[in-house]
Amino acid sequence: MRVITGSARGVALKTPKGMETRPTAEKVKEALFSIIQFDLPGSRVLDLFAGTGQLGIEALSRGAQSAVFVDAREEACGLVRENLRRTRLGEKARVVRGDYQNFLTRCREKFHIVFLDPPYREEFLENAIKMITEIDILYSGGIIITERPLGKSLPEQIPGFLRSKDYQYGKTLLTLYRRMAEE
Repeated sequence: MRVITGSARGVALKTPKGMETRPTAEKVKEALFSIIQFDLPGSRVLDLFAGTGQLGIEALSRGAQSAVFVDAREEACGLVRENLRRTRLGEKARVVRGDYQNFLTRCREKFHIVFLDPPYREEFLENAIKMITEIDILYSGGIIITERPLGKSLPEQIPGFLRSKDYQYGKTLLTLYRRMAEE
């Protein structure tokens, strides 16, 4: 697993042992960043189920201003810190060990982009989308990016948000929700 492009292009990222973390496949990551490439420069990013941190790190490498990485597991937070060190992007990042619900409940920051790639078997994705759309942590025009397995459905409509089409890559679906511009 490597950073695809930007300031850390080609840097190999450390991956976990075992099956607790499921890194995003390279082709899915490449497609995802093609979709949001014009939203990245200068953005503030939240990688909510960080795992290895590869999504937030890719965003930083491509010009995001800052990133917050949240994961409940200490091993995952250690991987994110190590990968930030390898890519020399640590000064633009903050790693938070904690439960996503506690983080969102206490969050007082705003973001342009939120990555949601939680464990597939749990209801973390649905709960995180619900919380994020009910609290005020996304800038106007901000994006929630979801990754999920084929067959797992998401709400078609969320008040104040526009849903993209589903982008399918093998057995993986990407869906974006963009916060509508405030009038």
